[in-house]
Amino acid sequence: MTIAYELRCRECGKSYGIQPLSICDDCFSPLEVSFDLDYARTRFTREAISQGPLDMWRYRALLPVPDSYVPQTPAGLTPLMSAPRLGARIGASNLYIKNDAVCLPTLSFKDRVVAVALANAKEFGFDTVGCSSTGNLANAVAAQAARQGLKTYILVPADLEPAKILNTQVYGATLVRIDGNYDHVNRLCSQIADRYNWGFVNVNLRPYYAEGSKTFGFEIAEQLGWRLPDNIVCPMAGGSLITKIRKAFSELVALGLVEDRPVKFFGAQATGCSPISTAVKNGSDIIEPQRPNTIARSLAIGNPADGPYAARAIRASGGWAEDVSDVEIVSAIQELAETEGVFTETAGGVTTAVTARLYAHGRIQRDELTVTCITGNGLKTTDCLQDSYEASQAIRPRLADFENYVEERNAVNQALSLLGESYAR
Repeated sequence: MTIAYELRCRECGKSYGIQPLSICDDCFSPLEVSFDLDYARTRFTREAISQGPLDMWRYRALLPVPDSYVPQTPAGLTPLMSAPRLGARIGASNLYIKNDAVCLPTLSFKDRVVAVALANAKEFGFDTVGCSSTGNLANAVAAQAARQGLKTYILVPADLEPAKILNTQVYGATLVRIDGNYDHVNRLCSQIADRYNWGFVNVNLRPYYAEGSKTFGFEIAEQLGWRLPDNIVCPMAGGSLITKIRKAFSELVALGLVEDRPVKFFGAQATGCSPISTAVKNGSDIIEPQRPNTIARSLAIGNPADGPYAARAIRASGGWAEDVSDVEIVSAIQELAETEGVFTETAGGVTTAVTARLYAHGRIQRDELTVTCITGNGLKTTDCLQDSYEASQAIRPRLADFENYVEERNAVNQALSLLGESYAR
């Protein structure tokens, strides 16, 4: 019988078959799913993909799920949008947005990874699943576990955004708030996974969970007409997404689905939590843990599990990493919404602001085909904008009142325009 995939150590190469495990017992390095690409060659073709479902499961031949598994969640296949208005503002003429702010069912790319993780949780016989989360993963696990009839224990930092807490509790999940940051939460989850026979998607199911991110890269290539972009700009928390997009591209090249060409990878972080971008700027793969202090809580992982691999992938591609302030994050959220009609959470603000800086600094050229990754929806982090807008005074339902309102507004805008011209001189 042909084995389509197995777990292997990312450093020493030791094989572990298929089991709920994430760390090599020889060298203590992370495990990763390795596919038999020769076996996949006849199953993972453009024709087979085009005939597949209109979601991420069209790529299941390169996802670590049992052949017998019947997908429960139609995640993925989100829009790849041309972004001409944003591009005009930041000096880009060939810019695209991969918009996972509308990914089903919980409006973030985490729906992809959880779909693969829970497929394996069922296969391994777990009746209870859980995770440590900065928000989006909590939402995705809670929703998909509810759909599959699994019990859930989800642990989060106590200061998580209220919308993300509500979006977890509404699915009936047991939510445990921890007085600490994500790294404290993750450490506790590792201990719980050892103590209880539960499937933690980012602990003992992590190798399978991470593979779900490849669908983000597969979709980009397919939506570009089976070609690779010049550049990818990707937010970084644990560092897994950027490495798995790169892995997806490598597998597509190996199987002959796309032409081999260099792709530069650019990582985006918040200045208040930037261990990976700091390593890249220092020309190193060594991650120095940081204490998070940023509004971008979904990226606030001070000791990222895949940080060294993300830094290595960025540097090997000839790319770069940047980090931006909280003020820049909020401004970028507004700019993306105002130009392209995409409302992103704080992580997307990070990616948008970093993309603008990369063009401004000449690290990405104007006409290069660039895809910037938006991974979550702005409805989850509205608290970061609460001081940005004021409620206008209500007017009577009279045409004359509306005409006065418009005249006053035009007068204010004209005054602001003249003031701007005065400063410009």
